[in-house]
Amino acid sequence: MNKSDQEIDELIQQALTKEEAAYFDQMGQQNIPEQLFGLLKGKNSWMNWVVFGMHMIFLGVAVWTFMHMLETDVIGDKLEWMFYTIACFLVMVMLKLWGWNQMDKNATIREIKRLEYQISLLRREQK
Repeated sequence: MNKSDQEIDELIQQALTKEEAAYFDQMGQQNIPEQLFGLLKGKNSWMNWVVFGMHMIFLGVAVWTFMHMLETDVIGDKLEWMFYTIACFLVMVMLKLWGWNQMDKNATIREIKRLEYQISLLRREQK
């Protein structure tokens, strides 16, 4: 956050009651671990658990195919096992990208809710 954002947040904190300030603080920015654990809560948490399970399965398959690649001596078989290992890692990368996009979406929604809250406070003050 830059300095002007901090100043705006301080002005908002001064105008709020204690309950409103606690709620406003709760909606603040999250660090990476909080965002990751935030994926496992909410409406779509079941989908994130499924993606997490798929990720673990593909990791296990990647390790298994890599071990087979190391054990074989025939170059054609090595290339085949290496292809399966790389395919598993590519699927894991796609699953991670999906998760990062979900984290970004959640951060955007959180900021929109913060703005809605600020607007409702301003509207209430004007009445």
